[in-house]
Amino acid sequence: MSILADAESAAKTIELRIAPRARDLGGFSVRRALPDDRRQMVGPFIFYDHFGPVQFAPGQGMDVRPHPHIGLATVTYLLDGRILHRDSLANVQEIAPGAMNLMTAGRGIVHSERTPPGPRAAGQQMLGVQSWLALPLAHEETEPSFQHFGADVLPVVEDRGVFARVIAGAAFGAKSPVATLSDWFYVELRLSAGASAPLDADYEQRALYLVDGAVEIAGERFEEPQLLIFNPGAAITIRALSDARMMLLGGAPLEGRRYLWWNLVASQKDRIEEAKRDWREGRFPSVPGDTEFIPLPEE
Repeated sequence: MSILADAESAAKTIELRIAPRARDLGGFSVRRALPDDRRQMVGPFIFYDHFGPVQFAPGQGMDVRPHPHIGLATVTYLLDGRILHRDSLANVQEIAPGAMNLMTAGRGIVHSERTPPGPRAAGQQMLGVQSWLALPLAHEETEPSFQHFGADVLPVVEDRGVFARVIAGAAFGAKSPVATLSDWFYVELRLSAGASAPLDADYEQRALYLVDGAVEIAGERFEEPQLLIFNPGAAITIRALSDARMMLLGGAPLEGRRYLWWNLVASQKDRIEEAKRDWREGRFPSVPGDTEFIPLPEE
């Protein structure tokens, strides 16, 4: 195939390529792929952060103090290391690689994320992704909730250099047990060098976030870190040019636009302003046992 034909094939397959932007979260850096100036969402995914790999020395760790959310669900998924989640519903949950924390904020929740005591004392490497999903209009003000799914309950598909863990939705002939409020999917995919895997057009909007390695799609080479958003209905085959690890994500688009400010998501700007006042004036619930908090940012 000629270089021109390769470019034409890639253009038919890939709608948008996003190079994530580095952001400092106080002590460690993340790469932020969504939202982007050119694209706010992929399905309900409205925020996508890739953190690490970062090596914490003994006595050091991550300390994300209590902060509020509305109108979204957070998904934390680790590839290495451990994080301790605490929230205003009194949930305390350590998350390990291959497990999933799903926190639905709805009308409002507060949580913190820190390195657990054991890994903090010993030091640890951490690598993972955190995403936010905007909620459908009917569920924006739902009661907040928290769910944890261990690695042992999320289905895994393995075949000839392909490893896929289906975190949410359905893919590779497997279906996750995670109940969702809208139609979306999420998969960790690892490919050995030379292995290939399809990404079927089961969902209207689909994307691939390349965590590490290099892959070929439609005759074009892509290297990490990068978010590739595919054209609806396009036939996609991912071939690994080196050992590669990536996240597959997407789903059905939500109704209407969403506004995002700091950690707050809503379909109406007034709801964002109300949540800002509530946090500034201490009307959100607190996280039991955690007296710190992140102040409302300056406008």
